[in-house]
Amino acid sequence: MNVSISNTSEKPIYQQLFEQISALILKGELEGGYCLPPIRQAAQELRVSVITVKKAWEELERSGLIHTVTGKGCFVAEFTSDEILQIRNDMVLSQMKIDTSYYKSFGLTLDEVIELLRKNY
Repeated sequence: MNVSISNTSEKPIYQQLFEQISALILKGELEGGYCLPPIRQAAQELRVSVITVKKAWEELERSGLIHTVTGKGCFVAEFTSDEILQIRNDMVLSQMKIDTSYYKSFGLTLDEVIELLRKNY
């Protein structure tokens, strides 16, 4: 599992973990049934607190991307292609709502936002 943590990012570390692992799952790089590393091991490898990893794993479970089997670990949930598309679209739309409010606060029009997006995509 290839994730990288930025200590200079404005995003909390648990959110960075959640977003990167979510992306790996939704892109199919972590397949259904894949066992995530134990919380303590992940914390040690990433050099972050156990509480931070636990919070990220809890968020992944709350979102339905992983499930916990007591005594065995946390596993990536099994999804159909349609389910993956739906989850991905839901997550993207949720973020877009936040971003849209931010753009509107600057008075940007939809055309201006689309143009900026095209330049930076």
